[in-house]
Amino acid sequence: MGGPLEGIKVFEVSQILAAPYGGMMLADLGADVLKVESPDGDSTRILGAVVPGESKFFHVVNRGKRGLVLNLQSPEAQELVHRIIPDYDVFIINARPGVSKRLRVDYDTLRQFRPDLVYVDSTGFGTDGPSAERSGSDVVSQGYSGLMANNHKLDEHGAPQMMSIAIGDMSTGLAMAMGVCAALFRRQLSGQGEFIQTSLLNSALSLLGASVGRHPVQDAITRDPMMEALLAARQAGADYQELMDIHEGQRAIATAFLTYYGTYVVQDGAIVVGALTPRNQAQIRAALGLTGEDPMEDPEFDALDPEWEAKAQAFQERVRQLYRTKTMDEWIELMDEQGAPATKVNFPEEMADDEQVQAMGYMIDLDHPLTGPEQMVGPILRMTNSPTGTDRPSPTLGQHADEVLGEHGLTADEIASLRAAGALG
Repeated sequence: MGGPLEGIKVFEVSQILAAPYGGMMLADLGADVLKVESPDGDSTRILGAVVPGESKFFHVVNRGKRGLVLNLQSPEAQELVHRIIPDYDVFIINARPGVSKRLRVDYDTLRQFRPDLVYVDSTGFGTDGPSAERSGSDVVSQGYSGLMANNHKLDEHGAPQMMSIAIGDMSTGLAMAMGVCAALFRRQLSGQGEFIQTSLLNSALSLLGASVGRHPVQDAITRDPMMEALLAARQAGADYQELMDIHEGQRAIATAFLTYYGTYVVQDGAIVVGALTPRNQAQIRAALGLTGEDPMEDPEFDALDPEWEAKAQAFQERVRQLYRTKTMDEWIELMDEQGAPATKVNFPEEMADDEQVQAMGYMIDLDHPLTGPEQMVGPILRMTNSPTGTDRPSPTLGQHADEVLGEHGLTADEIASLRAAGALG
């Protein structure tokens, strides 16, 4: 038995990360995903590449796919897409608004050839509004949406730091895969196709819901005074550090909570605790030997009262110093004895060999035709009755052109003619 999307064919015109990541999710669910690149190839092929055109980054987000190179600026390539798109269930593209229409691969054009096509259009800012035509990327979406500022990290020059993973791109890829699965289910019931829109901005805002959303009662106490102070500071010419301090002050009322939900330096590294409930918080206090000493345990505790806040900060500093007296292993053993949510802070490069990762089989072994054996993170989910994952590595540039086009009925002479015309890589 194949994966849950066995038999579904996906035509993916993609670059960088959002759409490639979404396509990989669909490949892990069993879809036959065709990665279509320009003659120059996806730009991530050269990102830190040791072997020319075969970077680790590209391999990570394009495994499970077959590869085809098309020059979509060419009328012959556009006609080829129109010829073979009836055999595809899904079309995915990430580009600025207007690009797909210029290349004659927009939704209105392609659905003439496949009326029930599920079409995914992914942009930086969406398709309407003053920023629709602007170029977008993950870091741009982080800055525009507030993700970067909300991270509260500055570099050595006092500038805001981007988040270390492309969270806007990757969450958009997940949204694509979710939308495709939902649209395919609806199509099975209604026979209708679907036009799905995603954007890096939309994804980032979704992740920031608690900060972006408006709740007048709570905002009057927390958000609104902070925003008034922020606006006044901007008008007065405050530098970014000063603005960040004002925004960070919004979190002061959470000091007591963050004592149990954050990171701490220990003797040989760092640990993180993640207690969201009073019971978990009590477990951490027990592991620390500080039961009955946290001001938050007092029934009169008021996080909005400056006196109580000062007590909470003093207690957090005491906790911070206490953590420095033991190693990661010693603290985790004490936390585990209490059942408290805590762990070491690991480096990602350690995780492929981690005992838990190995026990769950989260890594998969692949064999790339150019670079040989490699180990990659496998599918993001597992299913009991349908296998997920793939044993297919990322494609070399244009690797499956003859194979794929032959499946669509093109003869060897037709394929050669397309190559001669510069339509096919």
